[in-house]
Amino acid sequence: MAVAKASPKSATVSKASVSRAKASAKAADQRFQQAKRASILLKHVSDPTRLQVILILAEGERHVGALCAQLSQSQPAVSHHLALLRHGNIIAPRRQGKNNFYSLTETGAELARVVKNLIA
Repeated sequence: MAVAKASPKSATVSKASVSRAKASAKAADQRFQQAKRASILLKHVSDPTRLQVILILAEGERHVGALCAQLSQSQPAVSHHLALLRHGNIIAPRRQGKNNFYSLTETGAELARVVKNLIA
């Protein structure tokens, strides 16, 4: 049985196709990773209390007690929301003595801008 040899042109086309397929797969993976990150961020801000925290912190750094007063919620409830936002890298804590102060990270500030545009 005779085996047909591939012409140099078909080998070149084949290499180009493989290269495009790899680039396409890489782009698809990047899109997936971006979508995954966006999904996680949106889950972190899917609660009205957490959205309020982001909007309050967009005005400036706040002490936990001040957030509790503005949100009319207990300290444990607010701390729970703050922990979720902190783990999502949306807010950053600063400790001063026994007090914790929170401010928005760059990601949090960007989210605050998006939320403000959506509700404006």
